[in-house]
Amino acid sequence: MRRCVMAGLLGVLAASLGAVVGQDSTYPTFGKVERLDPRFEELVPKGAEIQKLAKGFKWTEGPVWIKNGNYVLFSDIPNNAIHRWEPSSGKLTRNFIQPAGYTGKQTRGGEPGSNGLTVDPQGRLTLCEHGDRRVTRIEKDGTKTVLADRYEGKRFNSPNDLVFHSNGDLYFTDPPYGLEKNWDDPARELDFCGVYRLKKDGTLLLLTKEMTRPNGIALSIDEKTLYVANSDPKQAIWKKFPVKGDGTIGSGTVFYDATSRVGKLPGLPDGMKIDARDNVFATGPGGVLVFAPDATLLGVINTGVPTANCAFGDNGSTLYIAANDSLAKIRTSTKGKGF
Repeated sequence: MRRCVMAGLLGVLAASLGAVVGQDSTYPTFGKVERLDPRFEELVPKGAEIQKLAKGFKWTEGPVWIKNGNYVLFSDIPNNAIHRWEPSSGKLTRNFIQPAGYTGKQTRGGEPGSNGLTVDPQGRLTLCEHGDRRVTRIEKDGTKTVLADRYEGKRFNSPNDLVFHSNGDLYFTDPPYGLEKNWDDPARELDFCGVYRLKKDGTLLLLTKEMTRPNGIALSIDEKTLYVANSDPKQAIWKKFPVKGDGTIGSGTVFYDATSRVGKLPGLPDGMKIDARDNVFATGPGGVLVFAPDATLLGVINTGVPTANCAFGDNGSTLYIAANDSLAKIRTSTKGKGF
C-alpha cells in the first residue's frame, strides 16, 4: 500500500513539474504550444515543449526518419547539403550528403539543394532536387538513379515535396522555388506548376496544374485523400483531392484557408505529415498547424519562425521540425503514420 501511495505522489509531482516522457532537458526550448480544441490534448501532451536540437543552417527542409539507422536526415537548401542528426548521441553530421540537389559546375545562388526527402517502400532515400530539377533515388550501393526530370520533354521547375503510395507510386509537387529567379527565371520551361504521379513502372502523369504554388503533399491513412499545400501568399490554402482507384485524382476542394494569417504570422503552407489517427500536421503561418480530418484546427506548435516541414521519428512519437535555420523536435502522444 505504501509503495502505491508513493508512486501516486511521484506521479503527481511529475505532472506538476510539467514532465513529459522522453523530453530531454539538454536542449533549449523556444516557441509555444497553442491548444485550441480538447482533441489536441490526445496528440501533444501537457508540458511538451519545442526543443532546438541544432542550429546555424540557412533554410532547413524535408526531415525524414531513417528507421534502419535510427537517425534524422534533413535538407539545408541554400547550402546544397543534407545533414544527419542522431537522437541517441545528439551527434550532428554536417554535409552528410553534398552536393544534395545541384551538381552543376557553375556557381549559382537561390535554393539549389534538395528539398523534400522520403524513403521508398524498400527504404531507399528519395529526393526532390531543386538545382538539378529532378526527383532521384539513392541506391543501397550509394549510386543515384534519376526517377523523373521532365514532363513531355520539358524540364521540371524544381520538384519540392513527395510522398509514396503503398503500391510504390510516387506523388510529388513542382513549384518554381528552386529556380534562381523563381517564376521569372528564363530557364523555366513549363508554364504551370504541377502535381504529378510517377507510377512504379516509370510512367509519369500530370494530375493537376490548377494550383499556383503546390508545395507540401501527403496521403491520408486509407490513401483515398491527397493533401496538397499551396504556398501562395494570395491563396494560402491546403486542398484535398479524392484519389481514385486507378491512382488519379478527382476535383479538389479547399481543406483549410490560412490566407488571413499571412503577414500576421511567419510562414506559408508548406510540408506536412499525417499521424496514425489521420490528423494533419501541416507547417504554415505560425509553425505547425494541427488539423483533425474534418479540418478543425486543433492546435498550433508555434515556433515563432518560418517553418518548412516536419516528420515523425524515433518510436513515432517525436515530431521533428524544420524551423527556419534550425532542426527542432517536440514529443507527441500520437504516433506518425506508418509507425
